[in-house]
Amino acid sequence: MLFTSAVPNPAHRALARLEEEGKLKAVITQNIDGLHQMAGSREVLELHGSVHRNYCTRCGEFYDLDYVAQSEGVPHCSCGGVIKPDVVLYEEGLDDRTLRKSVAYISHADMLIIGGTSLVVYPAAGLIDYYRGNKLVLINKGATSRDSQADLVISDSIGEVLGTVTGVNL
Repeated sequence: MLFTSAVPNPAHRALARLEEEGKLKAVITQNIDGLHQMAGSREVLELHGSVHRNYCTRCGEFYDLDYVAQSEGVPHCSCGGVIKPDVVLYEEGLDDRTLRKSVAYISHADMLIIGGTSLVVYPAAGLIDYYRGNKLVLINKGATSRDSQADLVISDSIGEVLGTVTGVNL
């Protein structure tokens, strides 16, 4: 289930451009693929971790994605321990530091753009409750339970929308 050939889409590139222009402070994502960083975003808070960070559950040795992708079956460390991706699995909690930093960014934002999510996976979906501003934008192909709270709802692909708004080529 690792897609090592995946590349950033127009939404990833548009967000990186907005950050470069000083119009975006951080990207908070549930994605574990590292595509935001590949597109050039620097302040990326990965709520569910990243497949690009892997470590031995016995000795803590670090392994990159290439090592894991080239392993047959469950990857093992030279010490014999199992190598685990630094991702949140079912029934595991989110990293407290990442969560606190996300809440700080959201609670101080003038505008909050939430895109490409149905807002049903908690605790990530509950982060919207920390926003205190009055410019909430939701961009998603389908309706969400928070559409009525938004100042602007755009029912479309986030790549299409952000690519068009920022002039990033699709």
